[in-house]
Amino acid sequence: MPDATVTRNVLLPPGPDNPRNSEGAFVGLADGRLLFAYSHFTGGANDDSPSFIAARRSSDRGRTWTAQDETLVENVAMNTMSVSLLRLQDGRLALGYLLRQPHPEKGQELAFLLRFSADEAQTWSDPVCCTSPPSYYVVNNDRLVQLSSGRLVVPAADHKFFGGSRIGVGDCLCFLSDDAGATWRPGAFVPQPAFAEPIGFQEPLVVELTGGRLLMLIRNATGCLYRSWSEDAGETWTTAEPTDLLSPLSPASCKRLPQTGDLLIVYNDHTNVSGEARGYRTPLVTRLSQDEGQTWVKPKVLEDDPGGWYCYTAIHLLEDAALLGYCAGQRATGGLNTTQITRVPVAWLYDG
Repeated sequence: MPDATVTRNVLLPPGPDNPRNSEGAFVGLADGRLLFAYSHFTGGANDDSPSFIAARRSSDRGRTWTAQDETLVENVAMNTMSVSLLRLQDGRLALGYLLRQPHPEKGQELAFLLRFSADEAQTWSDPVCCTSPPSYYVVNNDRLVQLSSGRLVVPAADHKFFGGSRIGVGDCLCFLSDDAGATWRPGAFVPQPAFAEPIGFQEPLVVELTGGRLLMLIRNATGCLYRSWSEDAGETWTTAEPTDLLSPLSPASCKRLPQTGDLLIVYNDHTNVSGEARGYRTPLVTRLSQDEGQTWVKPKVLEDDPGGWYCYTAIHLLEDAALLGYCAGQRATGGLNTTQITRVPVAWLYDG
C-alpha cells in the first residue's frame, strides 16, 4: 500500500434517503477554492434511480471540504448524473452531465447536456444538448475535453435498444464543438476489430497528445483496455486495438501532468489477478507514460482491498499533487455508493 503521504478523505458515504454518492468532477475557482460535483442519489442506488448533481467546496487545496451539499443541477427527469467540470480557454466554467428520460419505444434515452457559468459557478446558463440524434449515450464523469485548438470534445458510447432493454455493446464516437459549445455535431464511430462476438465497447476517454493527436482508451469485456488514435481532432479514428493494460469491465481515467508533460492513468490493474477476482474493480493503480501513451511504467497501488470497488476516477491536478475522486465502496454492500477523495503528491507518482 502507498505511504502516509497519500491522504484519503471518505467524503461522501451513503446515508438515510441517500443510498449512493458517485461519479464526480473537480474545477478550480478564481478565488483559489475548489469545487467538487457529484451524482447524489435519492430514490435508489441503480443507474436509473433518481439523482441530481450536488457539490462541495474546499478552501485548502482539497484537504478538507464543506459539510453540506449545494445543488448545481436539479433532477427534472428519471435522473441527472455523471458530471464533468472544465475551465474553458475563454474563462468560463463548463458543467456537463447526463440526463436520463423515459422513451416510449426504446425504454430510456440518455443525453449529455452542457451549461456555462461566467460568474464562478454562482449561476449557470440554460442547457445545450451535445449528443444527437436521440439515443442512449453514455458519457462518463470528468470526460469533457478542450483541445489546444479550442475545440470541445465529448467522448461517448452509443448504446442501442431493442424491446426496451439496453444492449451492452456500444459504438464509441466523439461529439465536437468549434464555437465554444454553442452547437455540436457527431464525429465518426471508432472502427471495431472483427470478433466472433461483440466485446462491449463502453465509456471511452480522450486525451490530447503532443502535436494534436488524440488517444482514446475504451472499456470493454476482453480483459484489457482498447485504444484508438485520431489525427484530425476527433473527426475519425483508427481501428481500435488491444493494449497491455489488463483490466476488468471497468473504465480508466487519464490526464497530462503539467509539471512533467507525462500522462497519468488511473485504472483497475489485473496483471496479477486471476479466477473470480478478474471481474472485480480492485486493485486501483496509477501509471505514467513518458512516450505519449505508447507504453506505461510500473504501476503504483492506490487501493488493494480485495472487497473494495474502485472506479470512475476524476482527476484534478494541482501544483504539487493530484486530487483523485472515485467510488470506493465495498462490493458486498454497494460498490458505487461511497465517494472518496484521495490526495496524491506528484513526487509519489514517480517514487520507485
